[in-house]
Amino acid sequence: MHRIPWTAFRTNVSILQELQISSRQSSECLRRILQYVGHIARKESDNLERLIVTGKVDGKRARERSPIRWSDQIRTALNSTIYGALHNAKDRNRWRNIVRAKVMKQ
Repeated sequence: MHRIPWTAFRTNVSILQELQISSRQSSECLRRILQYVGHIARKESDNLERLIVTGKVDGKRARERSPIRWSDQIRTALNSTIYGALHNAKDRNRWRNIVRAKVMKQ
C-alpha cells in the first residue's frame, strides 16, 4: 500500500506512473471484449453466441434494471454499427489493427 492521502490531490495517471503500471484495467477489459467479438464474428450466422451479441434472441427478460448490452458497448467503443463491426472482424488482420488502435487511444 502506498498510503496516498485523499488530500494529496493526485491524479490517477500520476499514481499509475509512480507504480509503473502501463495499461489500465478498463483498456484490458475493452481489448478482451473486442477480441471475443472478433472471435464470435468469424463463426457461422446461426451460432448462439453470435445471436446473443447481435441481440436476436427471442423471449422476455424479468423486469429489472436494463443491462448494458454487448452491442451497445461495441457501438460506443468503435463508433459504428454492430453489423459493421462484425463485417470488419471477418478479416483478422484488420480487426487486430482496429482493436490495437482503440485500446491505445484509451
